[in-house]
Amino acid sequence: MKKKLINSEQIKAHLKDGMSIMFGGFMGCGTPEKIVQVILDSGVKNLTLIGNDTAFVDTGVGPLITNNRVKRLIASHIGTNPETGKKMIAGEIDVELVPQGTLAERIRSAGAGLGGVLTPTGVGTIVEEGKQILTINGVKYLLELPILADLAIIQAYQGDYSGNLVYQYSARNFNPLIATAANTVIAQVDNLLEIGQIDADAVMTPAALVDYIVSSDN
Repeated sequence: MKKKLINSEQIKAHLKDGMSIMFGGFMGCGTPEKIVQVILDSGVKNLTLIGNDTAFVDTGVGPLITNNRVKRLIASHIGTNPETGKKMIAGEIDVELVPQGTLAERIRSAGAGLGGVLTPTGVGTIVEEGKQILTINGVKYLLELPILADLAIIQAYQGDYSGNLVYQYSARNFNPLIATAANTVIAQVDNLLEIGQIDADAVMTPAALVDYIVSSDN
């Protein structure tokens, strides 16, 4: 069964201007750069990117920033990519900075079908502006809303043709989380295996969450 396996051209059918794309990776580690290149080559623009950071100018999702394809960014930090900061200051990109733990929980709550998450992080700072504040047992919390994307792009070390995925070391990072929080999930797999070759106990993202897979090899 290889129905989920698609090529680079077929990825383009799932792209459109103005869509939201959630991506795995931490400073580019674990980001599916082949898929990022397809997005760049497709010409889509006015994207909303959702992820931990924008890596560097020429790695991870950095090329999408550099080539002016991004209209809005939701991330935890942007310091490693000077182009992101420049475009934010110039008003070319709308940047929402979210504390890393809060970002993870907002994505997790979307995947779990929850209405949001309560956190004390950001109370009394500019982070609380425009957000609902609840007091529980004398402690103030911010209500942070779920983040759901049109598309999630993830990278896996191993995957079988049904879409069961295994990540390697720190490249795991946000990938399993964002696989739960998008309408469509496309995984770039470094090592494709036959169904049954991955031990069930080793699966980190089950096939039910993955819509399509693309091989890292040409």
